[in-house]
Amino acid sequence: MQANNNKLVSVVIPIFNEYEGVPFLVDSLNEFFGQHTDLNAEVIFVNDGSRDNTVERLSEMKHVTYKAKVISFSRNFGSHAALRAGIANASGEYICFNYADLQDPLELIIRMKALMEDGHDIIWAQRESTKVSWGEKMFSKFYAYLMKKFAFKNFPEKGFDIVMFNKKVAAEVNRNVEANSSIFLQILGMGFRQTNITYKKRERKTGVSKWTLSKKIKLFIDSFVAFSYAPIRFVTIVGIIFFFVGVLWTGYIIVRKFVFQDLAAGWPALMSILMIGFGITNISLGIIAEYLWRTLDASRKRQVFIIDEIKELNKP
Repeated sequence: MQANNNKLVSVVIPIFNEYEGVPFLVDSLNEFFGQHTDLNAEVIFVNDGSRDNTVERLSEMKHVTYKAKVISFSRNFGSHAALRAGIANASGEYICFNYADLQDPLELIIRMKALMEDGHDIIWAQRESTKVSWGEKMFSKFYAYLMKKFAFKNFPEKGFDIVMFNKKVAAEVNRNVEANSSIFLQILGMGFRQTNITYKKRERKTGVSKWTLSKKIKLFIDSFVAFSYAPIRFVTIVGIIFFFVGVLWTGYIIVRKFVFQDLAAGWPALMSILMIGFGITNISLGIIAEYLWRTLDASRKRQVFIIDEIKELNKP
């Protein structure tokens, strides 16, 4: 049992323009791991193309209670690419994520590690509640509903940002580094022995959220195009519906024209049909084009991330 307690835990933290928040982040990490001296940990900071002096400030700080290194990208590749790079360079038996604002408490590491030692392969930390705007809350609920309906039946209603998994899962992630995809859904879909815990998300202490509307929209598209056939099935179903409606509408016009002879031609009706028809056609072509583009992107086998430098920080 003692050997299990000493297993190395790798904590991957993506950072992007976090200059102001670095002192709070490092002080919190030093305090937490200083209080849990039996926890053998390494922290992997992944610099996702920061344009400020985040890395310089991070290098100047004292990391005294844990091993630490920073991986710098050649440019901004996104948080999911940063998490993948952290996994690829992690040394721990267990690997988990956290974020520079520490809205997700570090104590989750202790709770998840205990469950991992009980024989689980993947532990999800599901947030109980968050203080977000009405629009963000509705977007999250709609996203979760669609994911449960069309992709993963076990997708949590309030989502997840934190997960811990073992080297077996990490090996599968490294074996299939997917572009334009969600690393969380990739792990969720692997199966293995999974369980979850719940926690309350904290208020942000420093900085502002990098989770912009454009990133949310991209995640929404990535999730369904990469993990569900629902969009292409939607195109097929809509096409069938419009075909039968068109047949019925044609029959109706013929009957009214030759039996009742009271149907007057009208440009408004014609324009409405054309607008709806072309609208559905364009939506359908857009969805199909999205699949084709992703097929082309995958065939190019371009790197999901490019590492510029890996720097060991001062060790304890």
